[in-house]
Amino acid sequence: MTTSTDITTDPRWQQLTDASGQFIYAVITTGIYCRPGCPSRHPNPDNVRFFDNAAQAEAAGFRACKRCRPQHSSTNQQNADRIALLCRYIEKAEQEPTLANLANYAGISAYHLQRLFKSVTGLSPKAYAKAYRDKQVQHKRSAAMTIQFAIGKSSLGQVLVAKNEKGICAILLDDAADALLADLQTRFPKSLLVKGDSDFEKMLQDVIQFIEDPTVVFNLPLDIRGTVFQQQVWDALQKIPLGETRSYADVAALINSPKAIRAVAGACAANHLAVAIPCHRVVRSDGDLSGYRWGIARKKALLERESLSKKS
Repeated sequence: MTTSTDITTDPRWQQLTDASGQFIYAVITTGIYCRPGCPSRHPNPDNVRFFDNAAQAEAAGFRACKRCRPQHSSTNQQNADRIALLCRYIEKAEQEPTLANLANYAGISAYHLQRLFKSVTGLSPKAYAKAYRDKQVQHKRSAAMTIQFAIGKSSLGQVLVAKNEKGICAILLDDAADALLADLQTRFPKSLLVKGDSDFEKMLQDVIQFIEDPTVVFNLPLDIRGTVFQQQVWDALQKIPLGETRSYADVAALINSPKAIRAVAGACAANHLAVAIPCHRVVRSDGDLSGYRWGIARKKALLERESLSKKS
């Protein structure tokens, strides 16, 4: 526990109204303890005491705030639950809620809601609302979509290439052709899948050539479908130079969402376009290859191939 001696020099004082703070504060004049970001009135620094957790505050004789309910779950979990409710609120609203509407619903200031929402989802509330609307439109369109596909063999196993009227919408890798076709059907459940003609086979061979030789210029049209955040991540991945890697934290920083490291990993896992959107170039901060939707062995092979191409 801290005392009141020069409490404004404590870095936690600056985080008192920041919902991401990882501590408890109590107010001696009210006998109540709260979490950072509580919508209650800002306390006088002379009356504030800091604690590591709710148990310490209660042992010192303080009782839990009824507004921010600091005794329930961790700060991170509470923030995640709060943002999840806001996401459902946005999705169900007939008109896009304003930031003030959302702040009132959540019981925190608009400024801190904006920061908290982006730290959890990687998007601002406005961008989330737009991404949700775009996804609904895409879902409606996909019912009438026809997708051509073809499957061929590469040094990394079987390759499936799928194309709609806009461009290549999927490049998938696996050991078995049946598994690839099932994967495509899962990703586009309402689309009509049609085996490609001879012209499409040429496109398949172009993709396989690109997989085998990363120095080949890839200029086939792509239909990149995803949320606003996913598309930001995928755009950043396409800018990673051949033969180089970036950490998930690096990518999060590149898109100005430094706390959204897990969301970046999720966007990499959601990538439909293997190699064309090079999610294999993202590794852990310690250099470990970590996960890869199409297998660590393929990720290692792709990176080794690109490293040799850069040196030659």
